Amino acid sequence: MKFKLRILGIRGVPGRHGGFETFAEHLALYLVDRGWEVTVYNQEAGDGEYFQDEWQGIKRIHIPVSLSGAKGTVVFDWKSIVHASRSDALVLTLGYNTAMFDLLFRLKGVPNIKNMDGLEWRRDKWGWFEKTWLYANERVACWLANHLVADHPKIKEHIETRVKPSKVTMIPYGAPFIDSADSALIENFGVKPCKYALVVARPEPENSVLEIVRGFSKKERGNDLVVLGDFDPAENSYHSEIIAAASHEVKFPGAVYSKPLINALRYYSRLYIHGHTVGGTNPSLVEALGAGSPVLAHDNEFNRWVAGEGGRYFVDEGEFADCIDAILDDDDVLSKMTRASRLRFEESFGWTRILEDYEQLLANWA
Repeated sequence: MKFKLRILGIRGVPGRHGGFETFAEHLALYLVDRGWEVTVYNQEAGDGEYFQDEWQGIKRIHIPVSLSGAKGTVVFDWKSIVHASRSDALVLTLGYNTAMFDLLFRLKGVPNIKNMDGLEWRRDKWGWFEKTWLYANERVACWLANHLVADHPKIKEHIETRVKPSKVTMIPYGAPFIDSADSALIENFGVKPCKYALVVARPEPENSVLEIVRGFSKKERGNDLVVLGDFDPAENSYHSEIIAAASHEVKFPGAVYSKPLINALRYYSRLYIHGHTVGGTNPSLVEALGAGSPVLAHDNEFNRWVAGEGGRYFVDEGEFADCIDAILDDDDVLSKMTRASRLRFEESFGWTRILEDYEQLLANWA
């Protein structure tokens, strides 16, 4: 008997936008290779009829949506859920932002496994309405889903305040192991191998981007700081504040989605800086470990579990600047941090183990 799975909650495959899309691509390809029939829903811009195709053995259902932004995502999620509810296939939903719509799965008896992502409702970027919506949907997801996946032990502990522990399985996010990269790929950024620190983050307050840029820019470093992310200073005052605070050694090349390019940037970075304060197992941090990057991260329970004892940690702008002063020019310390990153990655975040854990969980429900 061939197991059937439908993956919802992402924009589609191949992954071009973020961690969930990358994970869905890896999982879908793995399961197809294992004999599963996997269908993924892809969001398309514009109007028109649904259409289907196939990509590397994965069935794709394309749903055009005329709205953009969050409203378009809500419409896409609803249309995907309605379509998936007509099938008897197991559903894996990545994220809980529109969990209220999952009532349809319950009414039709379609089993739904839900990855609960992070604590979205805590993010500073949301207003009161968005926070209320996300908080309510997190609660509803715990009730309506047949089983829940947490990507971090602390997220699992949080969810277990809502449901019984047997309803939650902890499986972290994964990443590829990067042991080589083409150094020519980073030349367009105007940086040299091992002569820059790297930040990969949405430029939002809870990701500490302003504190990182300010702390780095306090004095000449003899190294660059490359900050990847979409900036729109004309429309966003936080973005303009970050750019105004930057020294000439800080570079803002924009968002980068090319996997070979971002892998090369991670692999050749002298230091990976992770300022995220909210969330579970952050994909970007795991990918940095997979590339062997020394990690300097914001000091919180999420990052400490992921990066482990081999990372260095800061709580504010001043402490961040002190850490940079202490380690950026110390080759011995950075070498030890690199080895620690490799070891932590091998312990917990290789794709093989994670995909096997997901298949076992999904097969129990399929």
